[in-house]
Amino acid sequence: MKQVNRKLSVFTLMALAVAGSVTLAANKMDVHTSAMFQGPKANTGTVSHSIENGKSILRVSQDFKVPDTPAPTWRAVDSKGNIYTLEAFKIKGGEKREVVVPSYVKDIAKVQVYCAWAEVLLGEAGFSSPVK
Repeated sequence: MKQVNRKLSVFTLMALAVAGSVTLAANKMDVHTSAMFQGPKANTGTVSHSIENGKSILRVSQDFKVPDTPAPTWRAVDSKGNIYTLEAFKIKGGEKREVVVPSYVKDIAKVQVYCAWAEVLLGEAGFSSPVK
């Protein structure tokens, strides 16, 4: 009887480990990629959305070129047209190529690159359907 209980315990632990790794893999694979950026200054690359450790992350592709303007800034637009200004692309010592989306942003229909200094839209990329 002890041997049967031990085998069931080992089987249960293995099943839990497999289920945990499948769930983890499913969370990592849930990445949404936008269409190409289009605009006068931001017209290369795409943006991807994923959930990592419970946080909504936006990340530009390797071929995206941050516009050479005074203050290029991340903006998210939800499905109702509300615009959320996030963080600057240019930071001391480099570029911010990913950003954590605040929890109050319920969904994202498109991502914009906005020049906060000149108050001009530099480009935008939309998702095929809003991402959450």
